[in-house]
Amino acid sequence: MGDNKCSGTAGAGAAGSVYGLGFIGALVYFISHATSFWIGVLGFLKSIVWPAFLVYHLLDFLKI
Repeated sequence: MGDNKCSGTAGAGAAGSVYGLGFIGALVYFISHATSFWIGVLGFLKSIVWPAFLVYHLLDFLKI
C-alpha cells in the first residue's frame, strides 16, 4: 500500500510544451504561405513532423 514509485516522466512536460509551441508556429507559417487547399494540407502535415526536418538539417549542417 505504501509503494510510491516514480513513473519516470517528470521532465516530459517541458518537452511537450516546446513541441506544442513549435507545432503551432510551424502550422501558422505553413498555412499562411499556402497558395491552395492541398498545399495547406501539406503544410499541416509538415507542421506535425517539423522536428524530423530540424534534426535532419542540423545533422546535415554538422556533417554527421
